[in-house]
Amino acid sequence: MREEMCECTVIHKETVEKVKESMQSDDLLFDLAELFKIFGDSTRMKIICALKMSELCVCDIACITNSTQSAISHQLRILKQAKLIRARKVGKVVYYSLADDHVEKIFEIGCEHIEEI
Repeated sequence: MREEMCECTVIHKETVEKVKESMQSDDLLFDLAELFKIFGDSTRMKIICALKMSELCVCDIACITNSTQSAISHQLRILKQAKLIRARKVGKVVYYSLADDHVEKIFEIGCEHIEEI
């Protein structure tokens, strides 16, 4: 497959300036890239998928994902640091859930995009 490329080196100054002025800050784009890195792990995607359906404890998530509790705890720590999930303690059990609707929407939009390809 041949890649489409311009055959000239004309820069459309007005368009370039308009886009540059409208772009998000470098700091925000860096943070966004870091957020999307979190979604780059299939185990974390399984956890988010499971938490979309129900609040779960580490034992439940380990069983659902066929992983060890230790491996799941590590992934939960990453998701919690990224503020994608939250934890709620009841006695000796900690239940995890998605932090908000945005996490579910990001997941669903990603799935829709993949299914369209």
